[in-house]
Amino acid sequence: MTQPAAPALPDTFRALRMLRDDAGVRPEFQTLPLAALPEGDTLVRVAYSSLNYKDGLAVAGRPGVLKAYPMTPGIDLAGEVLSCDTGVYAPGDRVVLTGWGIGERSDGGYAELARVRADWLVPLPPGTAPEWAMSVGTAGFTAMLAVMALEDHGVSPGQGEVLVTGAAGGVGSAAVALLAAAGFTVVASTGRLQEESYLRGLGAARLIGREELPAQTRPLEREQWAGVVDTVGGETLRGALAGTRTHGTVAACGLAGGSALGGTVFPFILRGVTLAGIDSVTCPVPRRRAAWARLARDLGPGKLRDVVQVRPLSDLPALAGQILAGQVRGRTVIDVNVWPG
Repeated sequence: MTQPAAPALPDTFRALRMLRDDAGVRPEFQTLPLAALPEGDTLVRVAYSSLNYKDGLAVAGRPGVLKAYPMTPGIDLAGEVLSCDTGVYAPGDRVVLTGWGIGERSDGGYAELARVRADWLVPLPPGTAPEWAMSVGTAGFTAMLAVMALEDHGVSPGQGEVLVTGAAGGVGSAAVALLAAAGFTVVASTGRLQEESYLRGLGAARLIGREELPAQTRPLEREQWAGVVDTVGGETLRGALAGTRTHGTVAACGLAGGSALGGTVFPFILRGVTLAGIDSVTCPVPRRRAAWARLARDLGPGKLRDVVQVRPLSDLPALAGQILAGQVRGRTVIDVNVWPG
């Protein structure tokens, strides 16, 4: 039987590029030749990316995220394979990519095309689509890894309340929903108590203000949390550790509140608390596949409808400032095929 011809590849593609010159760092929408793509064995037509806190930093021109210029930001993407030199994927296969340094060390998802390595990709779970994958995105994937880490260390429903910090953000929102779906009693810590109905809709049993955890300054506080998903870091993480129950686990996956870790070793040596670090960038492929399979089960299409907004790529410069100011809740999916003008 004659094999169908591979689709013709476009000559150019459009991308949001971050440029640096004497005037500083700025975003610019550009049309580029295929030769401008980085090295890789697989070409993907991008359908959607998403907006994460790190993307906001990059598009706003903050230092430390992008390792070279010019660069296409966007730390995740979903779409379909156009070509794959390794034969692992066939044209038309739908895939998702998070981590591995895209949007930081190599060009990321804010473009119509991406050239990447096949071993960075994960096939979309059956019954899901690229828009769903980016409604989950890096944030949901990170949250799933955090929930899996708690379970791996023996935290289970019925042991007590599980705390999620930064609960109204992307990772926090997904963590609340995933933990509630798994049967946990979830306490949401947030600086946006006006989002109570939103967080309760995701499954939070109750809310606490974000000021409560930093205010707990003793080496050991009253045992409250069977487990914690911390997206904030800094003094929030220190306070969460001090209040974690004996043999509980804290999964740390963010630093919006600071990268320093204060406190004492008492939670670790007197209560046996585990501090589990979550690395979503270089997570091994088998763990990635397991996480995406469970995301499709527990946070599948339709379950995120009230948490997600879809915005055009042309809105990104404005959205970057909003997410850094804490004005974006839930998940923002970026349609990379909608451009200025």
